[in-house]
Amino acid sequence: MMKRRTLARLAAAVMVTGVLAGGWLPAFAADEAPDAMMKRLSDEVLGTIKTDKLVQAGDLSRIMQVVDSKIMPNVDFARMTASAVGPAWREATPEQRKRLQDEFKLLLVRTYSGALSQVSEETVTIKPLRASPDDNDVVVRSEIRGRGDPIQLEYRLEKTPGQGTGWKIYNLNVLGVWLVETYRSQFSQEINAKGIDGLIASLAERNRNNAGRKG
Repeated sequence: MMKRRTLARLAAAVMVTGVLAGGWLPAFAADEAPDAMMKRLSDEVLGTIKTDKLVQAGDLSRIMQVVDSKIMPNVDFARMTASAVGPAWREATPEQRKRLQDEFKLLLVRTYSGALSQVSEETVTIKPLRASPDDNDVVVRSEIRGRGDPIQLEYRLEKTPGQGTGWKIYNLNVLGVWLVETYRSQFSQEINAKGIDGLIASLAERNRNNAGRKG
């Protein structure tokens, strides 16, 4: 069970880092199939983690440098944050929304950065896509194998309108638990008690408390 929890944490680290650090990867055609995109993304991210010694060591500054170096072309992080915040997002000011995105991103990176040092023999297999050609919202299922039992991963993607945009990830699933829904439950309690500014303050405090810690 301990090995399975470790691999699950590692899987989440790969997922989160891969999504947030989409800037590592070159731009591909907008008509690239979602399962093909996730196969490419998974392989590239695992390869980078295994060869970048600073990333593998959990060096937060290096990870954040990589994350912030591009515009995260493979993820709709604004939608991910909005979904995690819930209805209160509509009432948030532009400045509050930016703070929420910044603190949420930092929380995810800090939470999972320590697990990156455990990447060694892991491989990712993309399962057959259950979708029709005209679907604009799909779930790509995958499996990560390494030490211990395999871990099931799912990515929820939406095809964004406009030329040159293509598919973007907006939610992640590890072992049947969707990341956005998990945080929405936590965030709603903070918002109900202290409002949007209270949530921002709570996230900032969690990030300060996590500073310097390993996953």
